[in-house]
Amino acid sequence: MTNIDIYSGFLGAGKTTLIKKMIAESYRGQKLVLIENEFGEIGIDGGFLKDAGINITEMNSGCICCSLVGDFGKALTQVIEEYAPDRILIEPSGVGKLSDVIGAVNKVTNDDVTLGYTVAVVDAGKVKVYMKNFGEFYNNQVETASTIILSRTDVIPQQKLDNAVAMLREHNPEATIVTTPWEQLTGEQLLEAMEGQATLATEMAQLLKEHHHHHHQVEGECCCGHDHEHHHHHHEEGECCCGHDHEHHHHHHEEGECCCGHDYEHHHHHQVEGECSCGHDHGHHHADEVFTSWGVETHKKFTQEFIEDALRKLDSREYGFVLRAKGIVAGSDGSWIHFDYVPGEANVRSGAAAITGKLCVIGSGLDEADLAVLFEV
Repeated sequence: MTNIDIYSGFLGAGKTTLIKKMIAESYRGQKLVLIENEFGEIGIDGGFLKDAGINITEMNSGCICCSLVGDFGKALTQVIEEYAPDRILIEPSGVGKLSDVIGAVNKVTNDDVTLGYTVAVVDAGKVKVYMKNFGEFYNNQVETASTIILSRTDVIPQQKLDNAVAMLREHNPEATIVTTPWEQLTGEQLLEAMEGQATLATEMAQLLKEHHHHHHQVEGECCCGHDHEHHHHHHEEGECCCGHDHEHHHHHHEEGECCCGHDYEHHHHHQVEGECSCGHDHGHHHADEVFTSWGVETHKKFTQEFIEDALRKLDSREYGFVLRAKGIVAGSDGSWIHFDYVPGEANVRSGAAAITGKLCVIGSGLDEADLAVLFEV
């Protein structure tokens, strides 16, 4: 089985640098073939890669998009037949259309040859000017890529990076975007991003899975995770299963309102057998019916104090009933901040970099707009 991956990117964006990193850190033990296509007379990167033991087919007579019908397809087929590689890396000319390269690869795919990921390497500082001046070619790479990997994010102002990501998102709302400087990331992290394993949706699904696993309901247990049978043995007198004091509770809630913020009378009229006071059917409900979730990717830099303060504010219920929150975000001092939160308890620490910052929150009745304001994202 041969997997074909395409590393596109406009001239000078850093494609070859990225490929070198991936070869050194992610593709060890694999039989690789790199197909380069330089726009010009001489392929300047051939020497290094040959020294690394990579077989190279250089087609210097013209860019890939100019020789798709004949030469490129023939060269690709020949490489597969002669080398039977595990993986082929295609580095198209910086002025080629990624969609044309994908089309050419698809012509030779079969049961033994598959198209893998399609990457666009983008210089973060040149997004606006390149979109304006080279729209047709540049935007095609951005719009067609499954992963957009930004280069030089550490040498431009935060506002310029914000604008660059916003423009890229307008042209490609689905792609994974890597905003973290490459030297902070491992090849494995980049590979996960390219293979779609590091998306916000993946993180949210994992968080929901973790929460549902840890709060899996058993017979006699309410939707708050407490056993009704032995409830009074494990809580102080006057305390409900949500951890609130009933006596204190009655003074601060309207008459007929339960500790979940719902009206008792409303509950009484609408409850059915097997349903708890939170309105969920214990026998049939699933995590996605009980909880709502909010998540966002961000390249904003935070202080540890800011994150700790924001997590404390989640206890107020002002943002909904937050059951779990976690995230990895860039620190303003160059570090990376990892955090986990459950009601009344937060853990904030330093850790490894991520491909871009992520914040994830799950709970009931979440106010997404206010959460975005709270974290300033």
